[in-house]
Amino acid sequence: MTRFPLRLTTSADDRLATAIAAIRTDLDLPAAFSASVELEAQRAVAANPLPHLDLTDVPFITIDPEGSTDLDQAVQIERLGEGYLVRYAIADVPAFVEPLGEIDAEARRRGQTFYAPDGRIPLHPTIISESAASLLPNEVRGAFVWQFSLDADGAVLSTKLSRARIRSIRQLSYVEAQHEIDEGAGRDAGGPDITLMLLAEVGPARRALERVRGGASLSRPEQIVFSRDGHYTLERRSSLPVEEWNAQISLLTGMEAARIMIAGRVGILRTMPAPDADTIERFRLRTEALGHPWPESMPYGEYLASLDSNDPLQLAITHAAGSLFRGAGYTAFDGEVPEQAIQAAVAAPYAHTTAPLRRLVDRFTLVVCEALCAGETPPRWARDALPTLPKIMAASDSRASQLDNRSIAAIEGALLSDRIGDVFDASVISAKESRGVIQVIDPAVDAECTGRLTPGERVRARLVEADIETGRVLFELVA
Repeated sequence: MTRFPLRLTTSADDRLATAIAAIRTDLDLPAAFSASVELEAQRAVAANPLPHLDLTDVPFITIDPEGSTDLDQAVQIERLGEGYLVRYAIADVPAFVEPLGEIDAEARRRGQTFYAPDGRIPLHPTIISESAASLLPNEVRGAFVWQFSLDADGAVLSTKLSRARIRSIRQLSYVEAQHEIDEGAGRDAGGPDITLMLLAEVGPARRALERVRGGASLSRPEQIVFSRDGHYTLERRSSLPVEEWNAQISLLTGMEAARIMIAGRVGILRTMPAPDADTIERFRLRTEALGHPWPESMPYGEYLASLDSNDPLQLAITHAAGSLFRGAGYTAFDGEVPEQAIQAAVAAPYAHTTAPLRRLVDRFTLVVCEALCAGETPPRWARDALPTLPKIMAASDSRASQLDNRSIAAIEGALLSDRIGDVFDASVISAKESRGVIQVIDPAVDAECTGRLTPGERVRARLVEADIETGRVLFELVA
């Protein structure tokens, strides 16, 4: 991970703050919750009864980005014969949200938690999302507990879902969890470290199954911005192995949720069409042009997993692979299972269900799945909401994407605003005719560049424009 704290002049700092505030206004992002929403949240927290089933003796742990307080998931893994027993607890947000009440209405307006450089805009009041419903360590909380029996290869043998009270006994960041796994902590001991060590077995096993079924993930270095110690920070980071293993547990849960809803003929799926033959052929030709051809016999998921983003040529390929991951959306159904039920990147039916504190649709998935697993009909309020959710989530996803892209652009403009004329080392990500996109090595900036560029090559580029208000950054190729 590379981190670049911004040390700006007072003028640039003020301009950046103004630009970020303008982005919030332009996108019509929500402000503070109304007094009526906060009051309903306080009443819900005061009245919330815990589930009868008591699983507080199960040593759940949470693994999240550093500093997280809205903890949606907790995991516990143990050996079961030659296989595994995986318990995955998801925050019981429905317990705090009255159907069609004030919190519900406001959550439908927001759709998700928005992450701005100057602070997040939560989906639910923080008394719920960062306290009463969050699976914080050493606190008894209600949760939807998924229980999966897996064989030695990580394949699902059985699935159960029930509401229960749990207690996470440890909160870990991804960095801390990876360090403990690498150090082999707790390999022969009891307690939460066993979960970490078994996660390092189950995660790769599930990843192997993903490759067999033809699933794929696109792993690019991320640009992340946030405020720390009064200064904005821009990071470029790649995922740690433990993040990918943890994500496999979430994928497993989403696939099982989709299977349950399809069997019950009611629910909402996260869908994405497979890339068409022309798109695949164009990408295949691109890999050949970049000197790292995609073998005909290799599934595209396995090929993408083999790419090294530290290699400029292969980084360019990962960006070109974005063409294979288009058209994702949500598909609601009640009575008739949709014809297009597959999420192509997962290579299976899939549903969002593991982040109800931060994403609206997950709350409905949990309620529907709980009812179906109990042999009951999902509640009418949930079924009535299903057809409205795809449009809500599409609008919310669009705003979140614009917020992220525009915030990064503004901060890049601020970072480079006093360096016009300087020359930087970079790699070419993509190119077309007389311009393209480069990834500057230091600082971690992706930007437009003019000149005759070749994807994957290392270049020197001169900064010619860096505007904070518009976020426009432009380089020119140095001959």
